[in-house]
Amino acid sequence: MTDVWPQLEPLLANVAKPARYIGLEDGARTPHHAPDKVAWLLSYPDTYEIGLPNQGLQILYEILNENPHAVAERAYAPWTDLEGLLRDRNIPLFSLDSHRPAGLFDLIGFNLSAELTYTNLLNMVDLAGVPVRSAERRPEHPLIVAGGHCTYNPEPIADFLDIVVLGDGEEVITEINEVVREWKKSGRTEGSRENVLRELSHIVGVYVPSMYDVTYEGANLVAVTPRYSDVPERVEKRTVADLAEFPYPKTQLVPITEVVHDRLNVEVFRGCTRGCRFCQAGMITRPVRERPAEQVRTMVEEGLRRTGYDEVALTSLSTADFSGIEKLVGDIVQSTDDGPPVSVSLPSLRVDAFGVGIATQIQRARRTGLTFAPEAGTWRMRQVINKLIREEDLYSAVEAAYANGWRRVKLYFLTGLPTETDEDTLGIADLARNCVQLGEAHTKSPSVTVSVGGFVPKPFTPFQWFGQNTVEELRRKINLLRDDTRKSHGVQVKWHDPKATLVEGIMSRGDRRVGVVIEEVWRQGGTFQEWNERFDLDLWLTAMAAHGLDPDWYAYRHRTEDEVLPWDHLSAGLHKDFLWQDWRDSLAEVGLPDCRWTPCYDCGACTGYSIEHIVASATPPAGGSQGTGQDLGSSVPVTLLGRAPVGTGS
Repeated sequence: MTDVWPQLEPLLANVAKPARYIGLEDGARTPHHAPDKVAWLLSYPDTYEIGLPNQGLQILYEILNENPHAVAERAYAPWTDLEGLLRDRNIPLFSLDSHRPAGLFDLIGFNLSAELTYTNLLNMVDLAGVPVRSAERRPEHPLIVAGGHCTYNPEPIADFLDIVVLGDGEEVITEINEVVREWKKSGRTEGSRENVLRELSHIVGVYVPSMYDVTYEGANLVAVTPRYSDVPERVEKRTVADLAEFPYPKTQLVPITEVVHDRLNVEVFRGCTRGCRFCQAGMITRPVRERPAEQVRTMVEEGLRRTGYDEVALTSLSTADFSGIEKLVGDIVQSTDDGPPVSVSLPSLRVDAFGVGIATQIQRARRTGLTFAPEAGTWRMRQVINKLIREEDLYSAVEAAYANGWRRVKLYFLTGLPTETDEDTLGIADLARNCVQLGEAHTKSPSVTVSVGGFVPKPFTPFQWFGQNTVEELRRKINLLRDDTRKSHGVQVKWHDPKATLVEGIMSRGDRRVGVVIEEVWRQGGTFQEWNERFDLDLWLTAMAAHGLDPDWYAYRHRTEDEVLPWDHLSAGLHKDFLWQDWRDSLAEVGLPDCRWTPCYDCGACTGYSIEHIVASATPPAGGSQGTGQDLGSSVPVTLLGRAPVGTGS
């Protein structure tokens, strides 16, 4: 059976949102499978409406389908209603493009952007008819691959994965394809699975968990070592030097049902040099690599024409830092000769880089939502986390928004940060009230929505050694903030469930022993744990207890400098001693300025990969943003800048 559609179609009348499972979107490829092609099933472990807009998946989908030796299709997690029907009728997980059974593919690849999707990954592998544990798979089974930010600590799910990709996938996926193609040509004979995995481990950016032994002494991890001499002791991430070589997606998928972020998405750059100590994405994606502004304009113009969208999101970790962003936004807004102006959304706005100029350009089309992320309520706390945004920066940005016609602004904060006090928590309320007051000079009923998330320490950040706040402490801080803003006109407070924060913390910094917990929760029906209505902390705590693991030890314990961390055998390009020094600096409330002005603190990202920060324009961004003024293709010498001793405050 190479097509489950005849069995699937009658079931769709009995499930919610059947359009999730149909395919046929504009931009979808018609797959042509052949024995000499490697078949990939690119999967997102969440529902269609969340997974389809994912840019990483769409980029790899196009690159593989342009390769004459590969074919790629897509899959998303079926909701619980359809899953039940599939299991009752022994219908396997299927691709969306041709409804081909997942087990017939050579590789099933997962994009992992959230720890709470791990049980969904196991569920999809099982639905595909593939053993969930790598050690139990035979040559005829697909290789299970994962990439994404979560895989910088893949150890909790290491026993379920055959291959892990660290870093950018555009180049490495072709190299993986070639190794698997040769394996297919050899006939995938008995015993050959171990050999192909060993060969794959030689590719830069590829980590094969089964090639490594893990050693513990009591509760402590003491070593992760390769089983063979030709397997690298330390796996380096893969970094694409120039995004201009990969102008993808060229044909963005246009959904046939409602999805999140239903608009044209164009990535303008990768990386960040702001140095926010809580932010894993900003650390692991260094160095900064901007697309040429002209390429961005072309991608926007062609994308809007082909998709029919009238809104484009310029995506990055800090879009307002893009060199020449104001002119770029202005050009896009004016780009349509007929019809209304294009609406531009900047999903990641830096407070100190948003000014009247950008506000004026954006509002010419449509005032999309504005979200600013001060992250912390006081200047002291923002020095600790290295979010060096002063109150006047926030107020200037908010006033620019209100003055240009916005009535609602969203502010995002973290709570549970290192050294955080109640004064810092209440500072969030003060900032929100002051923003509302600024708005009253420009609009009748201004409002500020405060969104608060519990902080989870992440690997390869300066805060990776921090023991996170308990569930009870996070609840106390949220209640403190709620009580203080209860009578504040125009201020609304929303928050992330602290119970989910605990599980995220365990998964974020866990080791391989946590894998049995994930499997147990899945077997007890714990799928879609990232959905509030499905999350069940009791399932996790029961599974931890059943396997003799202590949640407090994994989540709430501070790590020491000499402790072996589960991801120490992997590399995001960052020196561990740099991260440790930055952690000490944070405790001393010492901020570290942005390094795009050419001073280099030797974090390792540039010097280790011989890639300088690449910016698209010789004109630095507006506001407080910084840029080297480096043109594409030119070279700025790395200058090492000494750091102030811990405790000097300067």
